[in-house]
Amino acid sequence: MHPHFIQHIRKYVELTEEEVQRLLAYLKPISVPKKAYLLEEGQICRANYFVEKGCLRLFYLTEKGTEQITQFALENWWLADYMSYATQQPSEFYIQALEPTEVFAIPADFQNQLYHEFPQLERYFRLMFQRALAASQRRLKFLHDYSKEESYRNFVAHFPGFTQRIPQYMLASYLGLTPEYLSELRKKLV
Repeated sequence: MHPHFIQHIRKYVELTEEEVQRLLAYLKPISVPKKAYLLEEGQICRANYFVEKGCLRLFYLTEKGTEQITQFALENWWLADYMSYATQQPSEFYIQALEPTEVFAIPADFQNQLYHEFPQLERYFRLMFQRALAASQRRLKFLHDYSKEESYRNFVAHFPGFTQRIPQYMLASYLGLTPEYLSELRKKLV
């Protein structure tokens, strides 16, 4: 049985068994303990991470020193600071495991090599980046157009698995709410 990573790619592009074996040689499996960091502010994001099992979060520290979560990644999701990854400049973000997490890392210096050896992966990653951009655009719409209650309802409706796995204060940070207000909303909507 292949890892979820290979199954995920095969949903979008074809890979022969020989290509799968060659591709797996490029990947770096990493076990990340709960609360451990894959990236900290000031470091260069040197890999794009595919979550095989577990949960990651991407966040930054505001001027007041509070954490602002911008993205979560569960199984079959990718996560990186894409600006740092693309430019190899220091990151303004942190990537942290919320639970014991298994990831496959694609180092930045192998990305173009992968595209050359596996041209179909260029299509795969284009599709993944389009989906990520669409999700970011949708999130911005929610932040600007929806009430706090509508944002919460929408999030729970679209991502029910998250609410069971993510601490309430982190979900509040992601949605731009205070933990107290989120607690009131949850009680009201139950």
